[in-house]
Amino acid sequence: MGIVPIWGLQMAIAIGVSIIFRLNKALVLLAANISILPLIPFILYLSHVTGAIWMGDEATYINLSNDITLEFMLNSARQYVLGAITLAIMAGLLFGLVTYLLLKIFKKK
Repeated sequence: MGIVPIWGLQMAIAIGVSIIFRLNKALVLLAANISILPLIPFILYLSHVTGAIWMGDEATYINLSNDITLEFMLNSARQYVLGAITLAIMAGLLFGLVTYLLLKIFKKK
């Protein structure tokens, strides 16, 4: 939930999802806090790059040698949103699988 572009609502929706699926609310809040300041540039960039997969020939690419303008951001907003949702799903599945495997390995007998 921390990657999905629903700023301001990420934690509220994460709690709602944890209630629906009967998950540990503290762990859900901890896991949803991925969008902390040092990680935000990486999340934004990876979301934009991932969105290029969906956009095909219409994809835009970030060139850091040029200024990133508001016009560029508005033109690539759809690409970013699609990429952020895709990245969030992929990260959720990956980290969910890793967590499941670690719990299976370190399960007390």
